[in-house]
Amino acid sequence: MTSSSRGTLIFDLDGTLVDSAGDIAGSLDTLMTEKGYAPFGLEQGRKLIGHGIANLVKGALRQRGVTDVDAAAPELIARFTEIYGGRLTQITRPYDGVPETLAALHAEGWSMGVCTNKREMFARRIVADLDLARYFVFVCGPDTFNVSKPDPRQLLETAKAVKGGDPLVFVGDSEVDVETAKSAGCPVIAMAYGYTKKPLADLAPDAIAAHFSEIPAALRRILALA
Repeated sequence: MTSSSRGTLIFDLDGTLVDSAGDIAGSLDTLMTEKGYAPFGLEQGRKLIGHGIANLVKGALRQRGVTDVDAAAPELIARFTEIYGGRLTQITRPYDGVPETLAALHAEGWSMGVCTNKREMFARRIVADLDLARYFVFVCGPDTFNVSKPDPRQLLETAKAVKGGDPLVFVGDSEVDVETAKSAGCPVIAMAYGYTKKPLADLAPDAIAAHFSEIPAALRRILALA
């Protein structure tokens, strides 16, 4: 750990740093329409988000009554990736308070990174387009280390690349993120506005934050207990 680092703070991307539901759901609807299926719309599409592109597309196919999802999925996953790659930040924006809070955490000396199940190239483009890249030492996707959350290795390898040292704290929004952090043996702050499919209280994260600006206070509470 460098002398100036307070530790390592790793963030999930979708549902934590950025509200990407509009671009993801819009891309899914374009795909569905192209393939002759009924579109989902934002609210229904949002319910499918949170576990990566493959699970998103497969879940959509199941809901549209496709019987052999595994056979149909590869072509549609590739097409979705192409569509989505063309509109990564058409609607996507940081959640309220994200730029200001990241700036404050950076000023406090935290070394920060991103660990997401969105492919690395897309994640890097999003944080760059939204002027957030300045705050992150490293951005990781499932293709970076060929492992994805909830496997804790993705988080731990990201932390190594950030080189901020201990303590390590993860900030996410879903059951996948909480499971990843617990498996990695580090505290986790769960954002209440994200894509979790289960009640956050049932997942027992170390803290739950309703607004991104609450993260510094949550960090202080967690570190005081440690």
